[in-house]
Amino acid sequence: MARTADPVKREELLKAVVAYLEQHGIGDMSLAPMAQALGTSKRMLLYYFGDRAELLTQALDASRPQLGEMFRDVATPERFTAAARTMWRELTRGGERRNVRLLLQVLSLAVTDPETYGESARTAVDVMIGPIAAALSTIGYADEDACARATLVVSGLRGLCQDALVTKDRARVDAAAELLIAAAVAH
Repeated sequence: MARTADPVKREELLKAVVAYLEQHGIGDMSLAPMAQALGTSKRMLLYYFGDRAELLTQALDASRPQLGEMFRDVATPERFTAAARTMWRELTRGGERRNVRLLLQVLSLAVTDPETYGESARTAVDVMIGPIAAALSTIGYADEDACARATLVVSGLRGLCQDALVTKDRARVDAAAELLIAAAVAH
């Protein structure tokens, strides 16, 4: 009789996988060294996550910011601006800062290896755009315009995150983020 996977153990292992990937990157991700570093076996990683691609997908899902929560009660441009500023702070100074590095790696790898990383990268973009576009629709923008503005916010802030990681010029990048957020709700 097959054993049922322990959901608590699986969740703990997934958190450890995310932390490992944040520290070591995903470009040369190999299950054997990861398992050894996590104090488990490659067999157990496969048992809990299926395969390397599924492990990566689940790690990305687990590391994604909860934008639905940040943008849930947005009904005015002012509330949108406040939510977007909160998101920016979380991405650059808060608990999501480490996850940004992981996301940027996946997006970059998707360009050169779309078979392995393309679906994860598209999903990462889509799940960020969705809640922001919904908030912009609630404010009164037509769906197509709301989606374009959400793309501006997601892609623009992501690019600014990369700029900040590379240049360490926080003041310039923060000022650019303010401009971008204001542009998203400008008429």
